[in-house]
This record gives sequence, structure tokens and C-alpha cells, in this order.
Amino acid sequence: MRGRKCPLFLYQMFRDTVADLLEECLQKRPDLFLIDFEILDGNTIRIVIDGDAGVLVEDCIYVSRAIEHNLDREDQDFSLEVSSAGAHTPLIKARQYQKHIGRTLKLVTFDKQKYEAVLSATEEKHIVLEWKAREPKPIGKGKVTVHKRATIAYQDIEKAQIKLVF
Repeated sequence: MRGRKCPLFLYQMFRDTVADLLEECLQKRPDLFLIDFEILDGNTIRIVIDGDAGVLVEDCIYVSRAIEHNLDREDQDFSLEVSSAGAHTPLIKARQYQKHIGRTLKLVTFDKQKYEAVLSATEEKHIVLEWKAREPKPIGKGKVTVHKRATIAYQDIEKAQIKLVF
């Protein structure tokens, strides 16, 4: 088998080429950022992007063309899917939280604390959630509405998703 390239080597070379093209493309558009990138069986390239102000169809086309026009189909057969992080897609990167300030998040931490609260602020290392809760009065019978607040480090978030309200 001397002289033949291993399929794994070809896969890695193809993956590196696509990754380089993707990085170059996103450097030219700093408002866009990568959420997920994978190459599946059959050389299906799947890319998910997000943007500081959301993602338009034109943004997906831009990324698609930047990659597709720089790959040789004679050399490597592939299919390419570029999509945006949808409303049901969990928030993965810290950068995604900023544009969702004021929206309600459903969030679970690694220690299994659950929140359904309004994202009120984002900082470099954490987010701030706020919500109202009914608690027993300190004195007497009945309940009172109290304002609650939690600061949660990005590294402590297991899953966070926007709660859609219709």
C-alpha cells in the first residue's frame, strides 16, 4: 500500500481545508461567528453560524459561497449545509447571550439548578438572571411577591435555551 494515501489522512486534510476557509470567511465578517462545524459521512459539510444581530439568509449564502467556491469538486465530492442557530437551538457560546438580554431563558446548571428567568445582563464571565417569585410573608399569613436575582458563570451552565412566547 505504499504510495496510497490513507482515507483518514484525506479526511483530515479535507477537514483542515474547510476549517481554514471557514475561519478566513468569518474573519472578514466579525459580526458572524461559528456555533458548530462537522463533516459527516459522505463528505457532508454541516455549518451552523450565529451573528451579533442575528443571521440573514444572505449571511448563510455568503459563508456557503466562501467555502464552496474554494473547493474543487473534481478533487473532493461534497455537499454543504450552512444554517443559522435557530430559536430552539441551545445557547452554546457566551457571545450568543448578549443579543437575548430582556428575553426569558430556560437554564440548567451542571449542579442541576433550574431557572426560568429573564436574562438581564451579560458580563465577560457570567450572566445575570432575574425573576419574581411568591414566598411566604416574613410575618403573618399569606404570600408576597419578591424580586430574585442570580449570577451564573458561563462555565456553570449545562444548557440554556430561549423560551419562546407566542
